[in-house]
Amino acid sequence: MKITAIKPYPVWIGIRNQLIVKVETDAGIHGWGESGLSGREMAVAGALEHYTRFLVGRDPFEIGAIWQETYRSQYFEGGRVLQAAISAVDIALHDIKGKALGVPVYDLLGGKQRTLVPAFASTGDEAEGDAAIARARELVAMGFAAIRFFPLGQSSKDVFEPRESIGPTAAMLNKARRELGGDVVLGIDYHHRLSVAEAASFCNKLDRGVLDFLEEPIRDETPEAYESLRTMTEIPFAVGEEFASKWQFLPYIERGIHQFNRIDVCNVGGLTEAMKVAGWSEAHYVDMMPHNPLGPICTAATVHFGAAVPNFAWLETRAPESKLGFDNSEFFPVQPRLEGAAYPVNPAPGLGVEVNEELVRQQSFKFWEAPHLKRRDGSVTNW
Repeated sequence: MKITAIKPYPVWIGIRNQLIVKVETDAGIHGWGESGLSGREMAVAGALEHYTRFLVGRDPFEIGAIWQETYRSQYFEGGRVLQAAISAVDIALHDIKGKALGVPVYDLLGGKQRTLVPAFASTGDEAEGDAAIARARELVAMGFAAIRFFPLGQSSKDVFEPRESIGPTAAMLNKARRELGGDVVLGIDYHHRLSVAEAASFCNKLDRGVLDFLEEPIRDETPEAYESLRTMTEIPFAVGEEFASKWQFLPYIERGIHQFNRIDVCNVGGLTEAMKVAGWSEAHYVDMMPHNPLGPICTAATVHFGAAVPNFAWLETRAPESKLGFDNSEFFPVQPRLEGAAYPVNPAPGLGVEVNEELVRQQSFKFWEAPHLKRRDGSVTNW
């Protein structure tokens, strides 16, 4: 069997662009992958064009060797654009191999260790204060045992002032814990919008035991900054959705900085790299809590990953967010579906996803920019 084509589809589906990738073979078997670099999909499509020049003709079963060649075949190896391209190809190759052998992808990763992959849900980008707490009650009623909030000011398209957010957000979370009780897992994603001092102030405004995880409070380029924050709070950290390699995870795992790995299989280098990170994490008692904001291919790949690793917490899901208002079944007629608050592990060969390629081909790409946020003094801050 040989690879005959790699076809990227950077297209607008529903509420966002998705870059899904089809790898074809001369045996009539194809695989699907997905890239996770949201907002810069065309850059990834360009990287895939480079890789296609030497991957056509290769044996798709040689997944590890292909990973090494795509990573090491340029002097300037790594980086988020190239790793997002490698991720999509790697996932598609696992899909091909599973289909060719008649086994689900999780069998290629060591076999399943669970039959259900538990998920956590979010209150929604625009739900704040009492509206967010009401949404959390709905999610609890749906069976979710882990719920993530967002900070007040999250939905702004122009200005985000951290010091104006942390007090009201802490008050919202304190109230949520009182009203929701002590059994439900509560977390918040600050989307790396805070400094170390601001994050410490936020934590100090929370009642003891309110949060079970604090996600991405500060930027992650400097592990030492997280180490400093670690000395100021006992709240577990969830970090890693932006990491594009096992090497970025290494200092966080080895130094005991965080407790949950927000690994993204569509950014980190695919399933090949995700399994390596999971092994290191298991040895340090760090649980996997995958980032999963994309489409059904990403979800399916992550469900197989979640089925195959022992150290697993929850998989992010967008499915119950009422604001989505979009059913992508026409594009993906077979895809993972939530049952209650978990994804059943699909025993079908490969990823277990089917794509309406003809419909996808009819879609176009829409240039989209995340909000370019500023503080009130006019300086640029993080989105």
